[in-house]
Amino acid sequence: MRTVELIQKKRDAEQLTTAEIDYMIQGYTKGDIPDYQMSAWAMAIYFNGMTAKETADLTLAMARSGDQAELGSIPGVKVDKHSTGGVGDTTTLILAPLVAAAGVPVAKMSGRGLGHTGGTIDKLEAIAGFKVELGKEQFLQQVTDIGVAVIGQSGNMTPADKKLYGLRDVTATIESIPLIASSIMSKKIASGADAIVLDVKTGNGAFMKSLEDSIKLAQAMVEIGEEVGRETVAVITNMDEPLGEAIGNALEVREAIETLQGRGPADLTELCIVLAAHMVVLGGKAATYEEAKAKVTELLHNGSALAKLKQLVGAQGGNEAIIDNPELLVSAPYQVPVMAAEDGTVSRIDAEALGVTAMLLGAGRATKEDQIDLAVGMVLRKKVGDAVRSGETLAELYMNNNEPMFTEDITQRTRSAFTLVTGSAARSPLIYAIVTKHGVEMIQQA
Repeated sequence: MRTVELIQKKRDAEQLTTAEIDYMIQGYTKGDIPDYQMSAWAMAIYFNGMTAKETADLTLAMARSGDQAELGSIPGVKVDKHSTGGVGDTTTLILAPLVAAAGVPVAKMSGRGLGHTGGTIDKLEAIAGFKVELGKEQFLQQVTDIGVAVIGQSGNMTPADKKLYGLRDVTATIESIPLIASSIMSKKIASGADAIVLDVKTGNGAFMKSLEDSIKLAQAMVEIGEEVGRETVAVITNMDEPLGEAIGNALEVREAIETLQGRGPADLTELCIVLAAHMVVLGGKAATYEEAKAKVTELLHNGSALAKLKQLVGAQGGNEAIIDNPELLVSAPYQVPVMAAEDGTVSRIDAEALGVTAMLLGAGRATKEDQIDLAVGMVLRKKVGDAVRSGETLAELYMNNNEPMFTEDITQRTRSAFTLVTGSAARSPLIYAIVTKHGVEMIQQA
């Protein structure tokens, strides 16, 4: 094969064969195909798209480019979950123990964050002693023994995706549904999951800003799942305001514990129950969604899921006492309230702006080399639809730097993210649609 011919073929909107896609991915991973040719190929895909078969072939080629987890020794159907990212996205910390408590094994490999706040692995490191790296056999045995383990991704998992994503980031080819979908699904397939539940965020604080694009991405990923033999369900969820109330690593761990105690924010609790129910159905532990929802709701409120989190923390070397007393988590020395300047009702919260503000506090990374401050962040005291009086607290900042100019800048940024109106304001729906192999079920319109 000649690389230039495959670039031309996709440029002319022709369909590539499995062998041709394998050739491009293997060649690029090995360094035989230079960046400039791969850039041209990615741009041709950007403009002409890919069929479901091509996208599935691309996904599998990237999944096979590095290490792949073998989970066959773990009894049961292994169900993975992926979120396309957002602000205050604490769901994995709640879902992993909740779904494991329902009898579905969760062998979770998560990443570190780049952007607003840390990823799941960064958040878990806020628990003193928690080991995010386990040997292969130890990982498999822990899931077999207690039903759950959460570790960092292998350094050599989907190297083709890492390399291609870095190229797309600097060649204006990020916003391509086939390339986004194959990037996400290649990591899930390499992680060894039998079935996958996707939390596809839509709105201001999400990567996909419009509901239409979010549904297209969800459909593409569900199609990949079906093509490669992994049953996949996608839930389209709102990210026009932060999920829950906490933004920041230790703060989100505390919120996850409180949610498993049955006293978490209503939106975070509802979303976790919905996602968990779909995971339990795919895991074969309930015949219907309604049965699964009732089951996970009971497990969340009777303490079983909280006990499973404590067991997970203990198994991976973390301080179990933190689950009983979240005040033992690392904390920032300065708490600064951000006050409303006027009366009104919160009509909008700029999730993306608050995410950037949290990153400026030190809760996230602007570059891979940045160090995360696990203690800092913010807790929202008002959400969309809440009435506010002048002088009331909109949010509370947790800071390790109380230098006046910095504090004033962060305070102003936070206050500006809240839009107040006179009269009432309606909240956007939390869940817009469910996407399965059977099609799109609209729950709420935007």
